[in-house]
Amino acid sequence: MSYTAPLKDMLFNIEHLARIDQVAQLPGFEDAGLETAQAVLEECAKLNEGVIAPLNWEGDKYPSSFHDGKVTTTPGFKEAFRQYAEGGWQGLQHPVDFGGQGLPKTIGAACGEILNSANMSFALCPLLTDGAIEALITAGSDDLKNVYLEKLVSGQWTGTMNLTEPQAGSDLAAVRSRAEPQPDGTYKVFGTKIFITYGEHDMAENIVHLVLARVTGAPEGVKGISLFVVPKFMVNADGSLGARNDVHCVSIEHKMGIKASPTAVLQYGDHGGAVGYLVGEENRGLEYMFIMMNAARYAVGVQGIAVSERAYQKAVGYAKDRVQSRPVDGSFTTAAPIIHHADVKRMLMTMRAATEGCRAMASVAAAAYDAAHHHPDAEVRKQNATFYEFLVPLVKGYSTEMSLEVTSLGVQVHGGMGFIEETGAAQYYRDAKILTIYEGTTAIQANDLVGRKTARDGGTSAKAIAAQIQKTETELTARGSANALAVAKRLTAARLAFVDVVEFIAANSKSNPNAAFAGSVPYLMLAGNLVAGWQLARALLVAEDLSAKGQDVPFMQAKITTARFYADHLLSRAPGVRDAIVEGAEAVTALPAEAF
Repeated sequence: MSYTAPLKDMLFNIEHLARIDQVAQLPGFEDAGLETAQAVLEECAKLNEGVIAPLNWEGDKYPSSFHDGKVTTTPGFKEAFRQYAEGGWQGLQHPVDFGGQGLPKTIGAACGEILNSANMSFALCPLLTDGAIEALITAGSDDLKNVYLEKLVSGQWTGTMNLTEPQAGSDLAAVRSRAEPQPDGTYKVFGTKIFITYGEHDMAENIVHLVLARVTGAPEGVKGISLFVVPKFMVNADGSLGARNDVHCVSIEHKMGIKASPTAVLQYGDHGGAVGYLVGEENRGLEYMFIMMNAARYAVGVQGIAVSERAYQKAVGYAKDRVQSRPVDGSFTTAAPIIHHADVKRMLMTMRAATEGCRAMASVAAAAYDAAHHHPDAEVRKQNATFYEFLVPLVKGYSTEMSLEVTSLGVQVHGGMGFIEETGAAQYYRDAKILTIYEGTTAIQANDLVGRKTARDGGTSAKAIAAQIQKTETELTARGSANALAVAKRLTAARLAFVDVVEFIAANSKSNPNAAFAGSVPYLMLAGNLVAGWQLARALLVAEDLSAKGQDVPFMQAKITTARFYADHLLSRAPGVRDAIVEGAEAVTALPAEAF
């Protein structure tokens, strides 16, 4: 069950694809170059490999438990979280003004992958806290920042995101929790929230809930939702903890995966009303909550990459040890480790190529985020923000859907033993499933990609990305090596398929929206497939250069092989997806609901 952080691949992406040298030129990041990135990732790996990863399977066997209103986490989690917080990891990307380290997302995202590969159930607690911190930094008053941010950034307190209710699901217009204004400027909050990750636990002394609710008399629908801070324990004027607030956990869910993460049902206001503090202005809560949502959506995409990496390492280890049958090429005269069998190699290469492609895409997106927030030139900030926003649903949607394929292949490599829980491969498959659901299902990501990111500007942003990809195709063709030419051919076919779908969406979004949205998820998968393949194509160019110079030749040759495999086996799916979307829309939309 051991885990080794893929530091070499991460640092390759950070240096050559995300261009950490350019990130380090941004104001505030002058000390965050490659040397810093390597030092931080190495320390992160030590903690996670030695302390947090060994608890992953323990959490699956001995999940969090609920008794008498209290949640007890898996043995070892509380102590591990203390080490995590004391090491300053919660504040890695957050401002130094509140006790954080102020490092760029380009570095922080890689650390996030390491943490989630080590133990996704554990990592969900700091993930939600990150979102709460971002929301308060962006929309919180100075008073709220002064009371809560330093403790959240230090990991002394943790944060949650309270959106969903029993009747609402993903439809936040149906939120019914209410907030009644009080003479002292606070609010009394009443209602039930479900699926609250780490809504109750024993790892920190206070939990800061960010809660969507309607102020009395607010408009119906999403325009009438406000955001409130509701602490588990009230905070005294001197910063010490006071009385218990009127928010209580009434149960936790029994889940197919991420079992160690307590998913709580929280009840607000059963004893007179939970004291809440308005974040920003009334009726702008959804706007503020989306700050948390965007941060969380990217982070969930990284979770998909993380669990894929863990499943891949597990499958490779098993394939090297499991002896069964002779290879068809006669290279062994007796039974051999299954890693010598052609189809096992195909499965392992699919796992590796998908994981490394998504990792490269996420790394480049993180660098765009850093430039969008810190570059001194407003136009450069705008360009990077547009690029990042387009990539968020791809990182979230494509990486998590791919994680299901990767973790399923991980079980398949193990054969019958993969179906046995004690082997450990099945946990990654079960854990991965939630990633396509929470923080917005794949369909929600796809609708965002179609509506806000493609149709709204008539496909301009999408075609701008296609133009960048075409430049890489030109570089590959000019390189002229067999691998570069083969990848260029596949990349061109995938890009043309993508552009055709973009034009189809732009042409139909208003006149025939059912046709435009019928293929939204396949479009997201096509776009993610293309962008991940593009990044691996860029990686191939770098790897060929460095290999020719004699730099870490085994790693560079492996990167070249992976990029070529991705192009031949994954990018090659794109034209067929294009046909299904453009020519198959009618088949999706023709049948009435009653026909099912």
